[in-house]
Amino acid sequence: MSEGRGLRVLLTLAALMIVLAGMRAAVNIVVPFILAVFIATIAATPMFWMQRHGVPKALALIAVILLIVVGGMVLGSLIGSSAREFTDAIPFYEQRLRALVADGITFLQGFGLEVTREMLPNVDPGFAMRMAGRTLSGLTGVLSNTFLILLTVVFMLLEAHAIPRKLTEILPDPEESLPRFASFTETINRYMAIKTTISALTGLLVYVLNAAMGVDFAVLWGLLAFLLNYVPNIGSFIAAVPPVLLAAVQLGLGEAAFLGVAYFGLNFVVGGMVEPRFMGQGLGLSTLVVWLSLVFWGWVLGPVGMLLSVPLTVTLRIALEHRPDTHWIAVMLGPNRELPDLALAGPSPSGADPASPEDPPGPAS
Repeated sequence: MSEGRGLRVLLTLAALMIVLAGMRAAVNIVVPFILAVFIATIAATPMFWMQRHGVPKALALIAVILLIVVGGMVLGSLIGSSAREFTDAIPFYEQRLRALVADGITFLQGFGLEVTREMLPNVDPGFAMRMAGRTLSGLTGVLSNTFLILLTVVFMLLEAHAIPRKLTEILPDPEESLPRFASFTETINRYMAIKTTISALTGLLVYVLNAAMGVDFAVLWGLLAFLLNYVPNIGSFIAAVPPVLLAAVQLGLGEAAFLGVAYFGLNFVVGGMVEPRFMGQGLGLSTLVVWLSLVFWGWVLGPVGMLLSVPLTVTLRIALEHRPDTHWIAVMLGPNRELPDLALAGPSPSGADPASPEDPPGPAS
């Protein structure tokens, strides 16, 4: 690495550290802004669809804004009331969970096993419930800035049509750059639209499942499943832990085991079969990157950063993928793919290239 290139890398890392420190210091402003971008990206899809089908621009914008206002009011009311009730009931459920742990220890001791509570010093049965309560409380706090978020979304939607024209004026080579930007925007809108639809379907099915079994706070668990479905692989597991523990306290261990199996089956069908069919494998992330993005964005932005960690990282990956010089970073962030056997094989005994076995032989020397 040359001295100039090394200096650029150091300056880039230093600038990145400054930006991250600024984001953490201004988290009360950054989080509503990122949430507004998230909502505007989702809302832009139906607005552009209506305009393509002959609806005037002003009418399409008003319809989308009304939909956002009504949806935000309903979602905020449900999250706020459910989170308060659940937070108030957490001490009671923690006590019941500790009693279940004590009963389990007594049951094992009946078989002659030397098991004591001191052998499990770090087990906190109520941790998952408290974590769910803190996440929802943090989201409720963000939703208190509804007016600021809504106003930002409105201005973003008003500016959506002017962005290509502005880019044409400022880009040095708009004929080459604008198609990349259009492809990037289309991919982001497609990802967000499909992911939101699948998340809403998952939340609805989880609500029906918990309500049918009589688990308390079924609406809350449906909302939690909807939000955490944006985090693939581990989000569904995290969303299942609090209701399963609650079912163990409220209904019994057998019903809790059944609910856990039902959660697994639901997420296997929706997340493992339905979503890849519509989403495709090109927009995924590796499991390691999903976990690291969850930790990183949660550290920077708090609970809302954890919920939006994967959409933010997917956006970054798509942006990197549309630039030839950063395409390799996007590949590293992407899901694992099996390499062809020939690419992994060593050179053949004859010295021919194994990657092109069907190439015709060269002319004889």
